[in-house]
Amino acid sequence: MRKKILIVEDEEEFFFFYETMLEDRDYIILHATDGVQAFELLKKEKPDIVILDLLLDQMSGDEFFRQLRSNPTYTNIPVIIASNFSPRSYKTIFEIDPNLIFLEKPFTQERLLAEIKAKLR
Repeated sequence: MRKKILIVEDEEEFFFFYETMLEDRDYIILHATDGVQAFELLKKEKPDIVILDLLLDQMSGDEFFRQLRSNPTYTNIPVIIASNFSPRSYKTIFEIDPNLIFLEKPFTQERLLAEIKAKLR
């Protein structure tokens, strides 16, 4: 069964990077540009993993992550944060989920694929 990846990213060039890389590997790609859209997709599609940018409109990525982890329905969905900011800037989210993966942009395709594969095991 094909795994679903929800990408919460408002910058088109980054979304295109994810989409072209992941569709070639037979993943189903879902896209939201902010946290509000992401929750709508979560309810409908039940993704297997979320790749999350932190700097978003309407609902920031860190607020989305806090709400995601506070909802028992979604606590087991793995999240990979992909951001231009240093993980030190968002250290409080690691208190919510110490197993969180944080990739600082730019990162390699190989690194992202390895993290996705590890989280989907």
